[in-house]
Amino acid sequence: MLIRKPSDIVPSEITPRELYEGRREFLQTLAIGGAALSFPALAQAAKLPNVVASQYKPAGEANTPLKYVTGYNNYYEFSVDKEEPASVAGKMKTRPWTVSIEGLCAKPQTIAIDDLLKFAPLEERIYRLRCVEGWSMVIPWIGFPLATLLKRVEPLGSAKFVEFISVADKASMPNLNRAILDWPYTEGLRLDEALHPLTLMAVGLYGEELPNQNGAPIRLVVPWKYGFKSAKSIVRIRLTDKMPGTAWNKAAANEYGFYSNVNPDVDHPRWSQGSERRIGELTKRKTLLFNGYNEVAPLYAGMDLKKNF
Repeated sequence: MLIRKPSDIVPSEITPRELYEGRREFLQTLAIGGAALSFPALAQAAKLPNVVASQYKPAGEANTPLKYVTGYNNYYEFSVDKEEPASVAGKMKTRPWTVSIEGLCAKPQTIAIDDLLKFAPLEERIYRLRCVEGWSMVIPWIGFPLATLLKRVEPLGSAKFVEFISVADKASMPNLNRAILDWPYTEGLRLDEALHPLTLMAVGLYGEELPNQNGAPIRLVVPWKYGFKSAKSIVRIRLTDKMPGTAWNKAAANEYGFYSNVNPDVDHPRWSQGSERRIGELTKRKTLLFNGYNEVAPLYAGMDLKKNF
């Protein structure tokens, strides 16, 4: 039997379509049939006080049940299996925690997470989440606009992009010892994307602080892009004049472009993006351009969205 080393595993081989499709449909069949799913028991999260509901809510769509939102996660630092992060991520310590905002800004600073929870009003925004593998959710996130944080540090005129760096804690993240991605996990946006009102720094969901497997204690949520663009457990935000390298783009540039806008007309090289399936539902639905958030279309006026995928 051939035993492969972690360094032999390439990103395009992680979670083959037939594997996750079969697992997903199995889970959904159980859900539709009313059977109990064996998601791990979760520790009680702290409630977030004084959260204001916002106008962001997809019309006619129900929230994805909490057990799926917290029990089915892409978090490769912990596991490449989507059901495992919920049971292994609890070792990650989220206090004390700081986020450094640096680079091309007039007032760089480092802010403790508990101060971030207080410095801006927290809103509940119900956003669609669309993952590149073909599954999706509707999640009531709690957070504040990223623009509020960036304006606090006063970006310089030379700043064109924003880079996000996730925590890399070898003591709690077993896959940091495997050559799956170029750790730490990095992501990036154009500055105008980062400043768009839809772009959220999330600190909670379903009224409570984020569970570790969902990116505690603070993560990015960019609802018109595929889920991997929304970096989890952020420790650094850097303003730069150059397009930053991002984890999945560095691993497989032909599969994961820098922009990664949800676009049914741009297929992944190994599968179609024309349809999706909500976790907990059986019937597929048509994928919407920009995940249905058409207000971001002016950001890409004049761009070839097939070339800039």
